[in-house]
Amino acid sequence: MTADDRYKLFGVYVSAAVFDALADYLYETAGVVDYESYFDPSESTVPVGDPGADATDRLVSEVVTGFADLYDEAAFETAREVDSDAFVLADLAADPQTVANARERFQAAATIQEADLRTVQTAILSAFLSQASARDGEL
Repeated sequence: MTADDRYKLFGVYVSAAVFDALADYLYETAGVVDYESYFDPSESTVPVGDPGADATDRLVSEVVTGFADLYDEAAFETAREVDSDAFVLADLAADPQTVANARERFQAAATIQEADLRTVQTAILSAFLSQASARDGEL
């Protein structure tokens, strides 16, 4: 964590459907009502203890930890079919080292898949949100 206990903000490009699923996830886990405008784009960090930031930190940490399984489950072909103009920016907050790890994994997956980052980020986050939804349904 940074010296003053702040998360680093970073952006991922995802399909509109994944963005909506992410917004639903954050509403359910942290009470974030308007995800699209939740994080201030002029800021590069968010304080620890912010409910939305804490939720996205957990999400990114789980994505990094489970990346291999998410990669195996990801529907890359479906993500490739998304029109290039249809991706939207989703801001996430996480521990700076977790952000670096997530970026490395996304980049490696993009290289292996011979795809752009938008495709990989959409496919991986879609797989994560599907797993999270299935876990919630089991409760």
